[in-house]
Amino acid sequence: MTVAATALLAYCRAGFENECAKELAALAADASFDGFVRSKPGAAFVEFVFHAPVGDDALRSRFHFRDLVFARQLVRAIGWIRDLPMSDRVSALMPAIEAIGVRFGALVLETADTNEAKELSTFCRQFAKPLSARLRAAGLLDETQSALPRLHLFFAGSTAVCIGVSDPDNSSSWPMGVPRLSMPRQAPSRSTQKLAEALQWFLTPEADRDLLHEGITAVDLGAAPGGWTWQLVRRGVYVTAVDNGPMDPALIATGQVEHIRADGFSFRPQRPVDWMVCDIVEQPIRVAPLVASWLAEGQCTHTIFNLKLPMKKRFDEVARCRAAMEDTWSGAGINCRLRFRQLYHDREEVTGYAFRVDDRRKKIARRRDS
Repeated sequence: MTVAATALLAYCRAGFENECAKELAALAADASFDGFVRSKPGAAFVEFVFHAPVGDDALRSRFHFRDLVFARQLVRAIGWIRDLPMSDRVSALMPAIEAIGVRFGALVLETADTNEAKELSTFCRQFAKPLSARLRAAGLLDETQSALPRLHLFFAGSTAVCIGVSDPDNSSSWPMGVPRLSMPRQAPSRSTQKLAEALQWFLTPEADRDLLHEGITAVDLGAAPGGWTWQLVRRGVYVTAVDNGPMDPALIATGQVEHIRADGFSFRPQRPVDWMVCDIVEQPIRVAPLVASWLAEGQCTHTIFNLKLPMKKRFDEVARCRAAMEDTWSGAGINCRLRFRQLYHDREEVTGYAFRVDDRRKKIARRRDS
């Protein structure tokens, strides 16, 4: 018998608790779930507490992790234990875990992404071994079954833990929702990690191969010194880099990059390209219509872009930009899909991915037929 969730637990970037809380509250309202938000500034996590426990099936069908912008991870919280004994935490946790009534394919021990919580990381690594052994012995953990739910233990302190469950297809596959990407030595700027993470997040490995390969063309608006261009070039893409600033000479030497000194807001390619990427530092409500117009006019099929958010009303600004883009496409009579995500490597910004639906299907089909 599965224990119903008492809350939804979402991890987020510290300082964005308010935006994450608004997302959870909006989703709960749309799904007709009664409850309230519980959060604390700087805590890097948010809870939406249900007035009455909610079953797994209802949550799976109405809460979709990929629809969230500011949540790094989404866990169905079973409950908190706030007085774990220091002498034998494993024995104290086992009854609550056994009561969930399911087997798990993974055990994930996590903390909030804050400087204070980082002190718990060593404890979590050490504690995972004895707890995993006990769970295996009880027949509750089988890491060979990746389709099984994951068991999450979210530690707010060494004696305070929230027990929760996530589904592999409705949560982040990364512990704490944080990807571990190394900084390539050859890349000309750290911004390259934003596009690398975006491609991992928005595209499956198969789609990455189908949509980014030799023969593909792209425009990089606001390219200098070339962090985003570098990610495309390493996949064999030919890039038109648009920026009045200087590009990394090593990128130009590849023969895959044409540098055009121009304003990214006024530039248009002589012929349509497959991709347009954009990391221009400008007001979001200026960038969003620019990106939307490239798709509406058929200048590109796919785009990944950043919106630099204001200090206040960030949740509202994302909604405003989304509406402006969708209005543009509706007026042009085209079918586009749009998703936003605040990536780990983003700061006061969110990253968007949009594409023309029919054109994307055709490109993937041609690639796989070739």
